[in-house]
Amino acid sequence: MYYTYLLLCADGSYYAGSTDDPRRRTAAHNAGRGAKYTRSRLPVELAYVCAWPDKSAALKEEYRLKHLTHAQKADLCAENPLENTSFAEKT
Repeated sequence: MYYTYLLLCADGSYYAGSTDDPRRRTAAHNAGRGAKYTRSRLPVELAYVCAWPDKSAALKEEYRLKHLTHAQKADLCAENPLENTSFAEKT
């Protein structure tokens, strides 16, 4: 299973990516081993996750997410709260 995700960065911007493990990838971003974009915007938090059957589908969705406006990304996150998924942050 592959996933697309949106990270909410400390500066309020969003970062879109894809991975086979969203929790591990978020931890990598927060450790400074993620994308160059997120390194200067730490910490980041997982804001949105969507599962896809294969890597190709996930990459196509990542491309689409990257082209959404900030407001559209915020709406997507608001419409799909993580607390209703298995990817909710454990406190």
